Amino acid sequence: MCFSMRAVLLLTAFLCAALAKETFHGHQVLRIQAKDEAQLRLIKDLEQMFENELDFWRDVSDVSTPVDVRVPPHALDQVKEYLDSWDIRFEAMIEDLQAMLDEEQEEMESAARFGEARDTDSFNYKTYHPISELYSFQDMLVAENPSLVSKIVIGRSYEGRPLNVLKFSTGGSNRPAIWIDTGIHSREWVTQASGTWFAKKIVTDYGKDPVLTAILNKMDILLETVTNPDGYAYSHTANRMWRKTRKPNSGSSCVGVDPNRNWDAGYGGPGASSNPCSETFRGPRAHSESEVKSIVDFVKSHGNIKEFISIHAYSQMLMYPYGYTQTPVKDQAALHSLAQRAVSALTAVYGTRYRYGSIINVIYQASGGTIDWTYNQGIKYSYTFELRDTGRYGFILPANQIEPTAEETWAALLVLMTHAKNNS
Repeated sequence: MCFSMRAVLLLTAFLCAALAKETFHGHQVLRIQAKDEAQLRLIKDLEQMFENELDFWRDVSDVSTPVDVRVPPHALDQVKEYLDSWDIRFEAMIEDLQAMLDEEQEEMESAARFGEARDTDSFNYKTYHPISELYSFQDMLVAENPSLVSKIVIGRSYEGRPLNVLKFSTGGSNRPAIWIDTGIHSREWVTQASGTWFAKKIVTDYGKDPVLTAILNKMDILLETVTNPDGYAYSHTANRMWRKTRKPNSGSSCVGVDPNRNWDAGYGGPGASSNPCSETFRGPRAHSESEVKSIVDFVKSHGNIKEFISIHAYSQMLMYPYGYTQTPVKDQAALHSLAQRAVSALTAVYGTRYRYGSIINVIYQASGGTIDWTYNQGIKYSYTFELRDTGRYGFILPANQIEPTAEETWAALLVLMTHAKNNS
């Protein structure tokens, strides 16, 4: 069997990366279900008991929502004994995380054997891609659609990678705009993959789909598909579970900041950590991360963004502000009604069920979040998604779910964007 030179190089890179990668043999993802507030507090205590050893994939919120936590093998017996001692129900959602990661890697290697995409039509939207291929896709899309798409570099990551935003516009200056970002948490690979699918969908459907055409005839769409490029690259080459940015923290051996706790909206409050080793470390100050500051500066300089949508995974939720306070936003009724319509459109595609509401009521309290800041800047229609699934695979969503996830999310996005068009 003959392989292209690119495939040989990619397989060599995969092999070298595999040798350097952090492995997760014997790590289990436990699903813990509290029956009352007392048990919720006991689960929360686990974070302090095993400081920085447990990785909470889905954090403590309320008794209706299970907690998902990755537990390394050396802590498994202790964690399970603790839960048993307090009669807290749990089950192993993932018995051996590394087995799932090996399967994911094999699928990527298999896809790489077909060689590099020549254009965006031959790009494989059904697999996960390294960052170099996502950047290449962006350049191909712009080259193929120069009258509709341009690339704006709004800044650089800590490691110097470009922070690229695809601008879809049918012309005109300072038009009202809709912002969409994916991949702010690097390990949420289905989001970067979905963002790439959205980009192709826009150029394919403009002029054919009257709904999208009407949106673009009035507004620009701004799409940042790799919002945390350093973290995304690191999640491919060194640690599949990496969530944060990659800037070193002064006075600590732990690296990175949670870029969704770094915004100047309730910054430093509950739901964010001051510990540099925590997955939710807020950073030394608001907007300390270039990946965040670049968006802040762009939003302020643009001045005409009417809708801001930040896309995460997982848990199947559509949420609006606030996350840092129980105080309802003044537009809560309108935002709730629109979320309901968007979720209905999403569910109609494949039957996927989503919860919706304010962040603090649907998921948990979190300070320093993206859409709380954008709402406070006057962007009324500020939303965040948590895409598939609800925990069976969590962050390791199989690649065969990329396209259905993107398709159903697109249905919701069309509802949100049409409303912004009609009310901007």
